[in-house]
Amino acid sequence: MPKKPIVALVGRPNVGKSTLFNRLVGQRLAIIEDVPGTTRDRQYADVEWGGRVFTLVDTGGLVLDNRDPLISQVRAQAQIAMDEANVIVFMTDIMDGVTGQDAEIADQLRRTNKPVILITNKADNLKREMAVYEFHSLGLGEPLPISGMRGMGTGELLDAIVAALPHLPEEEEEEPHIPHIAIVGRPNVGKSSLLNRMLGEERVIVSEVPGTTRDAIDTTIRYHGQDIVLIDTAGIRRRGRIERGIERYSVLRALRAISRADVVLLLIDAVDGVTEQDAHVAGYVLDESKSVVVIVNKWDLIEKDSRTLYEHEQRVRQALKFMSWVPVLFISALTAQRVNRVLPLALRVNAERERRLSTSEINDMLRNATARYSPPTKAGRKLRFYYGTQVGTQPPTFVFFVNDASLVHFGYRRYLENQIRLRWKYEGSPLKLIFRGHGERGD
Repeated sequence: MPKKPIVALVGRPNVGKSTLFNRLVGQRLAIIEDVPGTTRDRQYADVEWGGRVFTLVDTGGLVLDNRDPLISQVRAQAQIAMDEANVIVFMTDIMDGVTGQDAEIADQLRRTNKPVILITNKADNLKREMAVYEFHSLGLGEPLPISGMRGMGTGELLDAIVAALPHLPEEEEEEPHIPHIAIVGRPNVGKSSLLNRMLGEERVIVSEVPGTTRDAIDTTIRYHGQDIVLIDTAGIRRRGRIERGIERYSVLRALRAISRADVVLLLIDAVDGVTEQDAHVAGYVLDESKSVVVIVNKWDLIEKDSRTLYEHEQRVRQALKFMSWVPVLFISALTAQRVNRVLPLALRVNAERERRLSTSEINDMLRNATARYSPPTKAGRKLRFYYGTQVGTQPPTFVFFVNDASLVHFGYRRYLENQIRLRWKYEGSPLKLIFRGHGERGD
């Protein structure tokens, strides 16, 4: 599947990157505060403009000559974003003019050999726009004056970004599809150890130091006559408060791995149980409509009796109740307990993801479902179903034609999804249900 291009927004602290980020993505995703260094982790969101979709990444302020550990972490995060980016947007502050830090950053950007768009922020009036010519000295081409606060020049900026985006190859869609299975989770839950155990060799570095895996590593294997691509990823950790000393880890590469995967193995630490961050990672996976297997690792560290497995599974399912349809497998990558079940389960889930139903099967289910639980009525109008059909897989996607799509409320949507799962299960796979009113046309 084609990858979305990445655009990194970089610059020294307090030039307005987060304000512009929020303006471009159309919502307040980044924290904005008039204090240098507020943005420390990378923020990312998809932006659509001119028929192209790209991932915009906000970064913390670049301070190249500071040895403070916190500043070094911020700088490392920004560097990762630039390494991954297809296009870099370099923001400066027109009110400050060209600073020594701007010149140092420009010198670093020139060495990337990537398209760089130079913008001068806070150009709210003509007098300030005139000052833009000073920025030619950075040697990055024509500066583009904007105002992130007021939105001035952002259309021109988006035009420039889209013009600079590469046309990423899509040829792999034409080849026979090989299932891609990504291993994701918080740092130090045993992702690389599981991969090595599955491969039977030390294919990747395994370390007790969180964050050892800094990139997504693809390994193609042959399993019972079938090619499979396994993707190991860096740990995904929540945003934390700087004063608590929580390390910052790269998530961008892991998210890109998720976007390339068909099935995601979500690793959870059996000792810690499901944490808030595990739920966040599950949310990332669901946002990408990927199939999921929950793998509870380090099961060898748990004291057990006859009810331990059942009780732990119930706790996992309660914490992840928003995806109750996923299978849960308890393993130990250290001792190899149940590791031999991981790939068969992942492939079974992948097969469910590709299941296609006939229109007659769907409509038989629909007749029984509506007879058992009558569709809702709103303001004297009753929801009526004409027919349903499956229009896609990966994930399984169903379209139901009704008299008025606005009459479908969340409860009835969930009811229909449950009815589909009662008949066909779709283990581990999210389902997409679309309702079209009378006279509406599909894309």
